Amino acid sequence: MPPTDSFGINVFEQVIASRGMVLMVLLVLIGMSIGCWFIIGLKGLAFRRVRRQTTEFLETFWKCGTLEEAASAADRLPDAPVAKVYRAAFAELNRVQGDPQAAAASLGMGQGAGGHGFANIERTLRRTQQDEQTRLEQLVPFLATTGSAAPFIGLFGTVWGIMNAFAFITPDKPILETVTPHIAQALVATAMGLLAAIPAVMAYNYFTSKIRVFVVEMENFSIDFLNILRRHFLRD
Repeated sequence: MPPTDSFGINVFEQVIASRGMVLMVLLVLIGMSIGCWFIIGLKGLAFRRVRRQTTEFLETFWKCGTLEEAASAADRLPDAPVAKVYRAAFAELNRVQGDPQAAAASLGMGQGAGGHGFANIERTLRRTQQDEQTRLEQLVPFLATTGSAAPFIGLFGTVWGIMNAFAFITPDKPILETVTPHIAQALVATAMGLLAAIPAVMAYNYFTSKIRVFVVEMENFSIDFLNILRRHFLRD
């Protein structure tokens, strides 16, 4: 019965033994995989902060009696996209009103400022939403690129390695003894490509779903805030 260690394949040894184009492909895939895991960790921590601060701001906003109190809460929560949307709208409201005291007034006691002010604030909200969505999406496209390109890069390394393996065939040695080690090294490239792509695709889908939730929250908050302004501050 053959010894146990004769079964299986040591991937690390195969990577070390690789040469030329196959080695270059493996190094590229390893770099892409490391980059993906770095992004996964970075965005995972960032989105946890965003979720916590967004929930805190929304709870605080609906409990505040004045817009100034809500603005102070937004200043304390810089990672919440909804808070940044509110700060931009609040600053525009101050500019439109021309009187900071008017914007800091109670929700039920504000004075009108006209429909043109409402349109200005609406544009500010929309622009800030787009800026925040762009900020949330930073680095995430790299995951999609890795998920789609890594398997093909690995396949390219495998095909190249197999072509090189046939170049080592000589009449003096058995074909399997000559070709098998090189084919094993080539196949590692495909395995590395899949190893880089699978977590990248999973993380990309996860993060894009989170971003959609944050975007919807910003849109819903903007609608609610505009309704508040229409009722209490910016009567035509």
